[in-house]
Amino acid sequence: MNAREMALRDAAGRKARIYYTEKRRAVEDFGRLTFNRTVMEKMLPKKVLTNYLQALEGKEKIQPEFADTIALAMKDWAIGLGATHFCHWFQPLTGYAAEKQDAFLDWKTEDTLIEKFSGKNLMRGEPDASSFPSGRLRSTFEARGYTTWDPSSYAFVWQSGGTSILCIPALFFSWSEKVLDMKIPLLRSDAKINAAALRLLTHMGIEATQVFSTLGCEQEYFLVDRALYALRPDLVMAGRTVVGAASPKSQEMEDHYFGILKERVLAYMKEFEEAAFALGIPLKTRHNEVAPSQHEVAPIFEKASLAVDHNLLLMELMKQVAIRHDLACLLHEKPFAGINGSGKHNNWSLATDTGLNLLDPSAGGEDGLLFLIMVTAVLTAIHEHAALLRASIASAGNDHRLGGHEAPPVIISVYLGEALEKLLNNIEKELDHERTHSITMDLGIPMLPELPKDETDRNRTSPFAFTGNKFEFRAVGSSANCALPMTVINVIVAESLHRILDEIEKKMGKKEHSPKAFKQAAMPVVRKFLKASRPIRFTGDNYSAAWEKEAKRRGLPIIKRSYYAFSTFAEKKSVIAFKGVLSEHELKARVEVMVEQYSKLMNIEAKLLVEIVRTQIIPAAFSYQKLLAKSIKNLHQVAPGIGKEQATLLRNHAKLLDEVLKHSEQLEIRREKAFALPLDKRGKAFCEEIGPLCHSLRKLVDQLETIVDDHLWPLPKYRELLNVV
Repeated sequence: MNAREMALRDAAGRKARIYYTEKRRAVEDFGRLTFNRTVMEKMLPKKVLTNYLQALEGKEKIQPEFADTIALAMKDWAIGLGATHFCHWFQPLTGYAAEKQDAFLDWKTEDTLIEKFSGKNLMRGEPDASSFPSGRLRSTFEARGYTTWDPSSYAFVWQSGGTSILCIPALFFSWSEKVLDMKIPLLRSDAKINAAALRLLTHMGIEATQVFSTLGCEQEYFLVDRALYALRPDLVMAGRTVVGAASPKSQEMEDHYFGILKERVLAYMKEFEEAAFALGIPLKTRHNEVAPSQHEVAPIFEKASLAVDHNLLLMELMKQVAIRHDLACLLHEKPFAGINGSGKHNNWSLATDTGLNLLDPSAGGEDGLLFLIMVTAVLTAIHEHAALLRASIASAGNDHRLGGHEAPPVIISVYLGEALEKLLNNIEKELDHERTHSITMDLGIPMLPELPKDETDRNRTSPFAFTGNKFEFRAVGSSANCALPMTVINVIVAESLHRILDEIEKKMGKKEHSPKAFKQAAMPVVRKFLKASRPIRFTGDNYSAAWEKEAKRRGLPIIKRSYYAFSTFAEKKSVIAFKGVLSEHELKARVEVMVEQYSKLMNIEAKLLVEIVRTQIIPAAFSYQKLLAKSIKNLHQVAPGIGKEQATLLRNHAKLLDEVLKHSEQLEIRREKAFALPLDKRGKAFCEEIGPLCHSLRKLVDQLETIVDDHLWPLPKYRELLNVV
C-alpha cells in the first residue's frame, strides 16, 4: 500500500468532528472578542468615548491626550480575555495580513516586571519594512516603516494556539510617508466618494453628513481531506493543482449546488462561524457551490473598510479551523482544472449616515432622480475605466478562473436588468416611461399565495451586474484582498459623479441652486452621459463568441491575461482618477509590485511542475513501462506472435513519456532564463512563454495519469480529492 492509498484509507474513515461549545445564541456571542461600543461605554470616560465614537465614524481625529486612557482600557479588557501580547494588525502590499507581537511587559524595577500598554504603543508601531514589497518606494537598506492605529475598525482579541493576542487594526506607511498598504487608499477613496455624494445630496436637499461605501463579500472555497492535501506538493505550496486529470464525474450532474451539506462539512462550518461571530463578523449564508467539495459563505453588508478587515480574518479562521477537522481549506481561484473556480463576489453600494442607500431605486423620493444620477455615474465610471477595473482583479490565479465555468469573462461590461435598461433607453430617447406595478407569480397550486416577482432576471455571466440596490462585481478572485477593487470603484465613481455635477451646475448658471432648478438642469446632462456610456451596457450572454466581437466593435478593452492589465494603474487617466488617494509614484510602485508577485508565483508553479514531474510522475511512468515490457516479453516467450495491441500500448506509452521528458527539460531551461530577465521582461516572458509551456506539459502528464497503473500513481487524483470528505 503506497502513501496515496494509505491517505485514502484514513480519509474515508474520518467522522465529523462535533465541536461542542457553550450554548450561547449567536446574537449574544456576537462581537464578544471585539473592543466594541458596549465595551467602550463601560470602560471609557464620557468625553473620551464621544471622541472615539466620532473617530470610528470618520468624523473626528482621536485626541492625543486620550490615547493613554484608551490604551489602558484596551489592555485591561484584552487581559481579561486571556491576552498576553498585543500587535498592530496591518495589510501590506502582499494583500495578506501582517503583525509583530509584543508582550504586555515592561520593567518596574531591575527585578520586577509589570504589564504595560501605553498610548504610544497604541498609536504607533515600527515594524521592519525591508522585506515587504514596495515597488521601490523605499530601498532595502531603508528599512524603517510605521504602523499607526486605524480607529475606524474595532480592536479585537485573536485566539489561536492556546493563546490570545490583542490586535489593533493599523495602517502601514514609510518614513517618507509613502503608502505601503492596502487600507490607506481604501479609506482615502471613501473620503473621495463621500465628498462627491454629499455634493449631490446637498443639491437635492437631502440631509446627510457622511456617505460611505458598503460591501458584502461572498467567499467561495474548496474543502479537501488534509491527508490527501499533504500528498499534493502543488496544493500545499501553490494552492492549486499544476497537474491532474479530470474525474470521470465532476459537476456535470449538477447535484452538488445547494445540495445537502455533509455532516463533516457542517461541523466545520459551525466552528468557524462561531469563531467569526465572536470577532464581530456577521456571517449569514452558507451553502454548497457548483463544483464538488466547493462551498460558499457570505456575511451581511458592512462599511467597506470594516468588511475588508473581516474578510481577511474570516479567510484565516477558515484555514485554521479546517486543520482541526483534518481538512484543508483552499482559497485559490482555480484549485482544480476543468471545474468551477472560486470567486469573491463584491456587492458594492453607497450609504449615508442616515441609513439611505443611494443605489436603492426608491432613494431620494418618487422621481428617482438621485438613483438615476448615481446609476449614470457608475456606468460612466465603468465605461471610462473598464481597463482599470479589470486591473483591480488581475492576478495569476484569477487568470485560470476568468472566462470559464460560470466565472465572468475578462471583458468588463455592466448588466442592469430588463426594467432598468428599458428606463434608461426611454430617457435617452426622451420618451415617457411608465413605472411598472408589482407583478406576482401564480404557480397554480391552490394553497399557495401569489408570490412577488422580481422586475428582472439575473445574469450570472456578467462581471458587473445591478442586483436590486447594489452592484455585484463578480470578477474578484477568491484569494484577493477586496480593498483594491473597492478603492478603484470608489475613485472612478467619485470622479464621474463630480463630472456630471460640474455640467449640471454649469447648466444652472448663477441662478439660485434649488432642488427644483437642479432637477430641470440634470436630465439633459444625465441623457448625455447615458448615451456616451451606452457601450458598457450589455444584457446578453457574456460567454458567447459573438459578444467578444461586439465588445471589440464597441471599443471595450479585452485584456485576456493579467500581465497586460497591471500597467493600467500607471496610465494618465488612472493617475487623474486617483488624485488625493495615491500619487503617480505610488501607482507606478503598485504596478511593479503586481508584476513582481505575478512573476514569482508563476515561477514557483513552474518549478513545482518540473519537480513533481521529475521526482514523482516520471518514476511512476517508468515503473509502469517496466511492468508492460516485462509482461509483453513473457507473453512472447510463451505465445509468439500474440500481443500486438499490447506492444502498441507500450510504444505509445514510451512516446508519451519521451514527450514529458523533453517538455520538462525545455520548461526548466526557459524558466531559468525568464527569471533572470529584468522585471518588465520577466513578467512578459512568464505570461507569453512559461505559462503556455506549463500548460503543454500538464496536458501530457494528465494523459499519463489516465494510463499508468492506479497503484503506481503517487498523487491523489481529482476523483479522490473532490469526493472523499
